[in-house]
Amino acid sequence: MQHAPLVSIVTPSFNQAAFLEQTLRSVLEQDYPSIEYWVIDGGSTDTSVEIIKQYAPRLAGWVSEKDKGQADGINKGFAKATGEIIGWLNSDDLYYPGAIAGAVEAFRLYPEASFVFSDVESIDEYGNAFNLMRYGDWKLPDLMTFHIIGQPGVFMRRAVLEQAGYLDLSYNYLLDVQLWLKMAAIAEPYYVPGAVWAAARIHSDAKNIAHAKDFGAEAFRLAKWLCEEERFYPLSGKLFNKIWAGAHRLNAFYLVEAGQYKPALRSYAKMLRLAPSASKGTLKRMGYAVLGALGAQNLRQSYANWRLKHYQNSQNKGGKHA
Repeated sequence: MQHAPLVSIVTPSFNQAAFLEQTLRSVLEQDYPSIEYWVIDGGSTDTSVEIIKQYAPRLAGWVSEKDKGQADGINKGFAKATGEIIGWLNSDDLYYPGAIAGAVEAFRLYPEASFVFSDVESIDEYGNAFNLMRYGDWKLPDLMTFHIIGQPGVFMRRAVLEQAGYLDLSYNYLLDVQLWLKMAAIAEPYYVPGAVWAAARIHSDAKNIAHAKDFGAEAFRLAKWLCEEERFYPLSGKLFNKIWAGAHRLNAFYLVEAGQYKPALRSYAKMLRLAPSASKGTLKRMGYAVLGALGAQNLRQSYANWRLKHYQNSQNKGGKHA
């Protein structure tokens, strides 16, 4: 590799000792030669600090102190980062081998990109993969209409991150979504088809499970912000209905996760009234919500079993990560 730009990785940590060591090792065992790794712990009361100390000689630095929440911790890491490229990996997620080298190559191919991203695999608390979150060559209009990119599969150009500003501390759930929007308004992101750089761990304490019902409120707040921010005009005017339809689609998705099927169906209905095209890719989930509202027994476990079997079959046919 002729030029190996420095890549800074930031991991926010708070009481995730069960997964933290796997996360640290997934970064430290990358085959890329120029990595700066910062771990920002929010004052954990479990054994997280002891785990961090074990790996401290291989870190650029770490802190453990009370903060104002996840966004504050991540922002501290961003402020310390000096690399041309920045990745943000939560303390329960993982990078796959070759992830950082793959992101650097993507930036070489797309030197004007604000950020590059890959597909992201879903894993359970034991590390078993059960789903692949597939994205597309999404640009600003797609992101404005709530096409959601898995955060661990994103690597950012630091110059654009600095220009966009860091995470907004007032967001708890869609903080990454807002950041991608701010960066995409400056320069286009690029998707690397077929690549899977990271795994997002889905477990009972994860925010998208433990607080699934709260995501919708932030989606509606984000939609309002998109429609009022001058940086998104006139595009926001042209996409107005699709923006709000996307917010309702996201709200419905998480209401289904929370088992609130009837409110989910109401949000799906509003989505359809605003922009019928927003239903693309959601029909199975809408059917799942209908069955849930009708009181189908053991629906959640049956759906989970079906999704796992479907994914395992597809992996057996198609192979693993790129």
